[in-house]
Amino acid sequence: MDWITIFSTTIKAAVGVETVLYGIAAIGLNIHFGYTGLLNFGQAAFMGVAGYGLAVTVVVLGMPFWVGIIFGLIAAVILAFLLGIPTLQLRADYLAIVTIAAAEIVRLVFRSVQFKDVFGGSDGHRGFTEGFYALNPYPAGNYGFNLGPIPLFFNHRTMWVITVGWVLIALACFVVHLLMKSPWGRVLKAIREDEDAVRSLGKSVFSYKMQALVLGGVIGCMGGFIYGLGYASVQPDVFGTETTFYMYTMVILGGAARVLGPVIGSMLFWVLLVLIYGVLSEAVRVGYITFMDTNQVGALRWILVGAGLILLLVYRPQGIFGDKREIAIDAR
Repeated sequence: MDWITIFSTTIKAAVGVETVLYGIAAIGLNIHFGYTGLLNFGQAAFMGVAGYGLAVTVVVLGMPFWVGIIFGLIAAVILAFLLGIPTLQLRADYLAIVTIAAAEIVRLVFRSVQFKDVFGGSDGHRGFTEGFYALNPYPAGNYGFNLGPIPLFFNHRTMWVITVGWVLIALACFVVHLLMKSPWGRVLKAIREDEDAVRSLGKSVFSYKMQALVLGGVIGCMGGFIYGLGYASVQPDVFGTETTFYMYTMVILGGAARVLGPVIGSMLFWVLLVLIYGVLSEAVRVGYITFMDTNQVGALRWILVGAGLILLLVYRPQGIFGDKREIAIDAR
């Protein structure tokens, strides 16, 4: 078996584009779920409006790249208000249902034939990344190092994307750390534990929930930017409900209400997926596994990772670095 290729691919996955975009989106979701107790299952919609905001501004309107970034951020804020105003008065389970539906509405609007001239239909948009890569400080070539016999290299375009992505993750974690140590963050945690008690102290629970929804949505929407820039395209089906489920998995895996929990969870999630896929594919290729072919490996890795996550939730529901008390949700 080609262990060098397996380990090279796996280690690169720990810091690659997928880890970055899901990690930063999960940081935003952690503000909603981990710190405030909001069961928001529409986080993928924030990624979608940001990615499409950038793409539509550049491709359809012909405006500069930075204008597209600003437009995407504004779209995420507007979406937060549109979601929050009618839903934040609902109890947790109803909030989850409404946000799932809202995210699907956003995805289907992007996919709609009626708006194909604007959003590109099921094909999405391409050709909006030139302004970003024009800022690339890395000359053409490969960048990285050899870890013993294992090569760990990225091309100059990928290196630029993951550099920007990890800087954004570091800034987001720093901001979350400061905010959650402040009185504002302590109010959010109190709302998570008992919002009636917070309301009795004269705090506007709705206002704090809205602020948390906006902040988490804006941080999460950066994952949509990273996706669009990393893959040079946006497509509506990428921002489906399963994307939000992956983020919840990462938050719980790393530890809810922990600053680095979503980042560690994202790294572990993709490392497990890539490692299992690589080992199984090689085992099938060399004949160690004969009861399936390479086309079935992709499905089996999800089964194995899912089984592992079930065991994690049974025996350590707080995640690797989490506190069990942080994931208690009062669904009144």
